[in-house]
Amino acid sequence: MLPAGSVCFTCIGATIGKACLVSSPSFTNQQINSVVVDQQRHDPSYVYYLLRQHSGEIRAHAGGAATPILNKSNFGRILLPVAPLCLQRKIGTILSSYDELIENNSRRIEILGELAHEVYHEWFVKFRYPGHEDVPLIHSILGPIPEDWKVSRVEEVAEIVRGRSYRKDEIPESGGVPFLNLKCINRGGGFRKSGLKRYTGPYKPAQAANSGGIVIAVTDMTQERNVVARAARVPSMPEEFGVISLDLVKVAPLTVSSSYLYGMLRYSSFPDEVKNFANGANVLHLHPDRIAEYQFAKAPDDVQLQYSAAVDPIYDLADRLELEVQNLRATRDILQPRLISGELDVSDVAIETGDMAG
Repeated sequence: MLPAGSVCFTCIGATIGKACLVSSPSFTNQQINSVVVDQQRHDPSYVYYLLRQHSGEIRAHAGGAATPILNKSNFGRILLPVAPLCLQRKIGTILSSYDELIENNSRRIEILGELAHEVYHEWFVKFRYPGHEDVPLIHSILGPIPEDWKVSRVEEVAEIVRGRSYRKDEIPESGGVPFLNLKCINRGGGFRKSGLKRYTGPYKPAQAANSGGIVIAVTDMTQERNVVARAARVPSMPEEFGVISLDLVKVAPLTVSSSYLYGMLRYSSFPDEVKNFANGANVLHLHPDRIAEYQFAKAPDDVQLQYSAAVDPIYDLADRLELEVQNLRATRDILQPRLISGELDVSDVAIETGDMAG
């Protein structure tokens, strides 16, 4: 049993160097070495950031050819420079304050996503949209739908564009434009900005995706089908646009509201129904035609516009919070090495500290 304030450090394979600070009593498996911090001598948050900062050096102590492993004995013998306790607490407080803001904003983004989901479900699954009391339900091939709604296919309201195949030398560390790829799609849907790569190769104008655009995964590296057929909304990016990879398709609305189309692709039964058409032995592939053929009950234009007016501010706020998270992470990552190394001296800075941060 690890008490709160312990630091966990992964010690096997490609994950060597990942660390976390546990906030409640926890257990781990044998792939993790944990430091139960003596809080009379050391600050838990500081120890966490110390291990993060020196993760590359620690990783170099791992043995094993096929699968590197850092056992507990070797891990325990590694020497690291440690600041005095008073400085540890200040450094831990400074850095953990950034992580707390990141966590709070990430939770707000999650709540906003749940709110957008709930609005869609209320309006377009339960049919409790503004003015629904005066519209009777009629029978359709999809079941009961409001009288003035129409059964449509995705290809009737949107254009589906396949992404770009690429070579390894077209994915540089820097330069080019953002490259939206399979790693940008969260399990269950939604966009993961940390998955963005860079791209320097050719592309067609239709393969460019702007902020607010809709992309869908048509590949899945696992058999659980948690990614394939899942939609994501492209967030704001430093550049004006990004290019989509062959593992994605862009769904560009033609005769419907973009927010409404995204809500249908993300929050309706669409992903759970369409994902079953993906096939493959090791890697699942979904043909874009399966997306194009999907039928749904299309709401009238006025209802779509009202829905957009309700959810667009939610998406805009989520985008702003995501940018704030990105800036907080960048600032923390700049400060961490300077604070841990002592290059940035905070000994004379008045900082209110506790026995344990985070």
